Amino acid sequence: MLNINRQTGLAICMVLGWVACLGVPAVFAQSSTDFFRTDGPDIVDPSGAPVVLRGVGLGGWLVPEGYMLHIAAPDGGSPRTIRAQIEDLIGEADTDRFFALYEAHYVQEKDVAAIAAWGFDHIRLPFHYKNFFDPETETFKEEGFALLDRFLAWCRTYGLYVILDMHAAPGGQNPGNISDSDGVARLWTEPVPYQDQTVMIWTEIARRYADETLIIGYDLINEPVTPDGVTTEDLFAFYERLAEAIRAVDTNHILFIEGNYYATTFLAPEDLTPFDDNMVYTFHKYWNGTALNSIQYLLEIREQTNVPLWLGETGENSNTWFYLVTQLMETHGIGVNWWTHKKIETTTSPLSVPFAPGYEAVLNYWRGSGPRPTAEAARTALFAMAEGLDLDSSEVRLGVLAALSNPDFATMRVPFKEHVIPGTINAVDYDLGNQGVTYSDSDVMATTGAPGGGNNGTKYRNDGVDIEASTDPEGFDFNVGWTQTLEWLTYTVHVEATGRYDVEIRVASAVGGGAFRLLLDDERLGPDLEVTNTGGWQNWVSVWLRDVPLPAGQHVLKLLVRREGFNVNTMQFTLLSATDIEEAPVVGRMGELLAHYPNPFEEAVRIVFHTERAVRARLEVFDVLGRRVLVRPWQAFAGGDHSLTLRPGLSPGSYFLRLILDDGGQGQSFTRPIIVF
Repeated sequence: MLNINRQTGLAICMVLGWVACLGVPAVFAQSSTDFFRTDGPDIVDPSGAPVVLRGVGLGGWLVPEGYMLHIAAPDGGSPRTIRAQIEDLIGEADTDRFFALYEAHYVQEKDVAAIAAWGFDHIRLPFHYKNFFDPETETFKEEGFALLDRFLAWCRTYGLYVILDMHAAPGGQNPGNISDSDGVARLWTEPVPYQDQTVMIWTEIARRYADETLIIGYDLINEPVTPDGVTTEDLFAFYERLAEAIRAVDTNHILFIEGNYYATTFLAPEDLTPFDDNMVYTFHKYWNGTALNSIQYLLEIREQTNVPLWLGETGENSNTWFYLVTQLMETHGIGVNWWTHKKIETTTSPLSVPFAPGYEAVLNYWRGSGPRPTAEAARTALFAMAEGLDLDSSEVRLGVLAALSNPDFATMRVPFKEHVIPGTINAVDYDLGNQGVTYSDSDVMATTGAPGGGNNGTKYRNDGVDIEASTDPEGFDFNVGWTQTLEWLTYTVHVEATGRYDVEIRVASAVGGGAFRLLLDDERLGPDLEVTNTGGWQNWVSVWLRDVPLPAGQHVLKLLVRREGFNVNTMQFTLLSATDIEEAPVVGRMGELLAHYPNPFEEAVRIVFHTERAVRARLEVFDVLGRRVLVRPWQAFAGGDHSLTLRPGLSPGSYFLRLILDDGGQGQSFTRPIIVF
């Protein structure tokens, strides 16, 4: 069985990613400038062609944040308080060792390779000013620049550009943990020495990298928030000072200028005066609407100032929201950088790192809900957490990647897993795709100004479907919950034998229960099933659909909520008796995909299929994100058995093969996983 959500999914993406990147060497345009720059309202590449950037950030690597690591702290988890908490448990020397492991495993060359394979063109690199500068001695750290040089070399190998982001400025540019502030935005309240240090650091970075064509530009201050008495005009005056200092040593790179109040607020368009001929206004977008009116004020700024826009940070929502924001920005020529590539136990990033053994015990102590661990236990757990940040230990969130990178996400349907009947189907393993295509949920994204998304349980997947951890001893680790009337889920299934089946469905309810219906290709499979109060949301019982006729072949199974108020875990199909297909003909059936072999294969795969009558047939191949990577033209076939040999020339990895039959009146398709090695 192909489990494309956990380790196998990671292997798929990484194999595809590495080979794709290695097979297409990085080519950086050489022109009269060699640099990205602005041209009126556009960002243009070194050849002068307008570009809409698509990138991802490396949040958490050089600037740890508590929420990414599930660390509870009074300030939300700033780098300084995270370090202090760890030092309290294991001492200073082992804390230094922990952060060395953390930095070494969080981002490696293979992370960059994966990002390139996912289809992004650049990386935003958030850094702490202390990565490059020692405020005690007011000297620069060569080890920080060596790390940056190593990172740039990885990006060069895989054809990715870079935007440098000062994520934590001297003194703190806002009062929050994300800037490593002590609660006061001292960059503004104490301009001496903190603004002077900021100018010094950016000048040194610009001096060293003035001729580096791999760097698109400099994101000067992440999410500034000026306190009372300091205005947005004061913020932009400081930007002008920074620009003047940088331009004295570097006239090549774009300056990305973020708005006030977490990069959301600018001066009125008529009051904004561009102070550099190579600058971009940068905004961030979280937990708000996806309609045009959500960015109208920004479009007016671009129209008035003739300065490009860039969405420098967004994410932390549902897949539907991701897709809609992507479409909104690309429609209006605005590049996007997604936050962020990896976190611990997350559904909203492409990569999720599982909890390391013992790590939750440490977290519980910090949360005040558990005893203090011994120094040895804490050291073992924290070191395991740091080493577990390695990409090879991560789970790939394919739905997130599809929403971010597949332009057909709104209409795609790809099996999330291979579902074979007879067998067990986990309710949470519905097909990969968008709201209204592979599932329907009453709440699919957060637009209220608060963190969140469509999944109330925040586990396993990132769609509108609500999923939580399950304790069903006879079921899967996760279940669908918070069901609402008329919500539904669909599963691409392959029925191995025409026959009659019993279906056992695991359900739970702490209220009056509910009701649901199973359908195959939108035809009901028997009566609606009632769910009574089982005594708790995790008190699981079985309900049965008895003696159900199922035709062999590929079909779409649907679970439809008829009355809300229950959880559902697994659906187990058991064959009672097989029936010859001649004895139970299927109306409208055009044929069947009989076999595909060898699988895995290296160069060619043979597809054997049967047609009931004269049809046209076409073969398509999709990658694990639902992107179509190969199409074989339509070909006519008479009724009978047929075979085709496909030589796809694909990079090693896992794909989905789809056979489509068409008789001019209707269509029928069959999808199977294939592996190229």
